[in-house]
Amino acid sequence: MTDTTTTLDLGPQTRILARLAEGVRDEQLAGGTPCPGCAVRNMLGHLTGLSVAFRDAARKDLGTTTATPPDAAATDLAPGWRAELRTALDELADAWRDPGAWTGMTRAGGIDLPGPVAGAVAADELVIHGWDLARATGQEYTPDPAALQVSYAFLKAAADDQDRGGGIFGPVVPVPDDAPLLDRAVGLSGRDPGWTP
Repeated sequence: MTDTTTTLDLGPQTRILARLAEGVRDEQLAGGTPCPGCAVRNMLGHLTGLSVAFRDAARKDLGTTTATPPDAAATDLAPGWRAELRTALDELADAWRDPGAWTGMTRAGGIDLPGPVAGAVAADELVIHGWDLARATGQEYTPDPAALQVSYAFLKAAADDQDRGGGIFGPVVPVPDDAPLLDRAVGLSGRDPGWTP
């Protein structure tokens, strides 16, 4: 990863996600998202879980939260999810402000990763799932530009990986080279930028 990654503040992107989550209406929770088989409620539960996992990965607090492989479709909301998600996002951003988070090795999703790679994965998760949530709930979405750059670079590198991150990503959706950077990142993640509910 580049020096940009090692100086990335995830706070602007976590705040954007928190605002999106606050904008979700209860009647939207059962609706679909661009993530196949994943309802809005599952996506919100997944965001809470990944925020905790990557918070602990930054702290090098390895255990159950960092050992569990992700499965967004199987995750559901807990009571009080709005406050829980907001707290988890704040703690995630705070944990990655520690320079030590970006050094050495850590673990997330049951995979051992160098700190800078784990930080890039966290940025990518926040950016792409922010898009998922915004699209699914009809909200405007402009990700943090620095997080989007890191997400795109990570996804571009993953696009050349034969196993596509061990099955985390779907096949690349072709997007014109002159499309907005967010659309190109979304396509690299295996989603159709034109998706609508």
